[in-house]
Amino acid sequence: MTILNYDDGETFGRVQSVDTATVVVRVDDVETLRTLQVNRLVALQSSRAGQHLVGIIQKITRTAVEQKANALDLEEPEQATPELNLCRIALIGTLVGRLGQQSNVFRRTLESVPEIDANCFALEGERLTRFMQVISAVSGDGQRLSLGSYTLDPNAEAFLNGNKLFQRHALVVGSTGSGKSWTTARLLEQVAELASANAIVFDIHGEYGSMAGDGFQHFRIAGPADIEACRGLADGVLHLPYWLLTYDALVSMFVDRSDANAPNQAMLMSRSITEAKRQYLQQGKHDEVLANFTIDSPVPFEIADVLRRLEALNTEMVAGSRGDKQGDFHGKLSRLIQRLESKTTDRRLGFLFPSDQATLNYGWLDNLVATLLGGRSAKGGTGGVKVIDFSEVPSDILPLIVGLVARLAFSVQQWLPSGDRHPIALFCDEAHLYIPQEVTSGAAENAIAIFERIAKEGRKYGTGLVVISQRPSEVNRTVVSQCSNLIAMRLTNGDDQSVVRRLLPDSLGGFSDLLPVLDTGEALVVGDAILLPTRIRISKPRNEPLSGTIDFWDKWSDGSSASDLTKAVESWRRQSVQK
Repeated sequence: MTILNYDDGETFGRVQSVDTATVVVRVDDVETLRTLQVNRLVALQSSRAGQHLVGIIQKITRTAVEQKANALDLEEPEQATPELNLCRIALIGTLVGRLGQQSNVFRRTLESVPEIDANCFALEGERLTRFMQVISAVSGDGQRLSLGSYTLDPNAEAFLNGNKLFQRHALVVGSTGSGKSWTTARLLEQVAELASANAIVFDIHGEYGSMAGDGFQHFRIAGPADIEACRGLADGVLHLPYWLLTYDALVSMFVDRSDANAPNQAMLMSRSITEAKRQYLQQGKHDEVLANFTIDSPVPFEIADVLRRLEALNTEMVAGSRGDKQGDFHGKLSRLIQRLESKTTDRRLGFLFPSDQATLNYGWLDNLVATLLGGRSAKGGTGGVKVIDFSEVPSDILPLIVGLVARLAFSVQQWLPSGDRHPIALFCDEAHLYIPQEVTSGAAENAIAIFERIAKEGRKYGTGLVVISQRPSEVNRTVVSQCSNLIAMRLTNGDDQSVVRRLLPDSLGGFSDLLPVLDTGEALVVGDAILLPTRIRISKPRNEPLSGTIDFWDKWSDGSSASDLTKAVESWRRQSVQK
């Protein structure tokens, strides 16, 4: 039996006009009009038997109807001005009373439109509760992913389709303090519970260090204090050696584009790196790789060998008609050599240039890939969600390093046979810092290129993106436009609201008006992963992220002493946080 078993006497209005996905309903009773609310659900009679169309109220109007005055009208006694009460409704789907062996099936499609004068009913009370339960039960294929409860009906749990959420990418946005990290933690906890979970979190500020459980494994990018200690994967410390960078990334890091000799420097870097990789492969007798490798192949090489080759060219003297003369590149590589030397000795970049020679072993990359991409089942029951703390990475090369890890994940997926790919999701926290709309450096340009490619092609290779940002207007538009799922928390900035508005379907454009008034922990959720686009109150995660929210007034008034500032100064000097 259908849950929408209305009698004709329960109608609050009748359809006056129909557009593609918008219906205008005439409401004759003023008292009934007063009970209607914007963003509430309604049900309309369909032109097909056994079906009801479901819609959201977008606008309610009460307008006086002007009448033409004539001589006879002037002599008539004064009468009340007639009014036209209208309700505009955006259609969002169809509730089918019986579909095969199933009853009460909600589908996000409009197989028909209502006829003129069709009845329109309010969806509230017990019917609303039963409808929300239908939505929750028919959440799509795969294990259900619970986000929270519907604002319309707190008793009905809101589920997402986990397959479609990660296949088609997701965007989580919200102003600072709106509950964005809370929502991300809620998603991560449920991912970590899956038997073969596989996800990487780019934790830019160390917020997700509190995520605990068998499904989590925590890493941090090596800092200055890890150079002599030689801590590695077993200690949760990641070294990302320079030879993992692409040629373009190396050029952006070492070559000053403003230098008049920049083209020559880039060309000679290419030759020197290629020769260094060839020498490494020859010494290791990796003949199969030697025959097919390129400059971007992840083959180790000694940076010292590259420096020696560049220095030789920079000081080269060749035979001339009147004796020795300076070579073609004599003195033109000095700035490049200085930049290389300064970078390799910069302790902040110890993760790129580790003193431990273990990263030059041919099998070292296999261990790194197995740890980061192997999934929970590959780690013997732990480490399905890998949280990588980038908080000690210098901001000027942060995009380069985050992009390096993303490229590592995507490249491995790309080169696996299609039947062997185990899907992986990349959670990009504070995405505006390394996937910016405005390109300000070569490092950002390299990161944008890889994330754009993942956004466009990731689904084919089992790589999903979850883009998280408090400033969606500053995130690369190509990446944002490829996100087919939107979880929008409170946004107060007009530019950010415009980004969300462009992502909403035309029939739901009015939803964006709610963005500045959403409560903390409340979100507008729209996309392929949810059957009903609506407001959802996000449930509290078991382990709250370390979002750093401090109660200023309470702290100032409780009489507590100041922090140990000497410890902070010492950490600043060491370039490493002292726990």
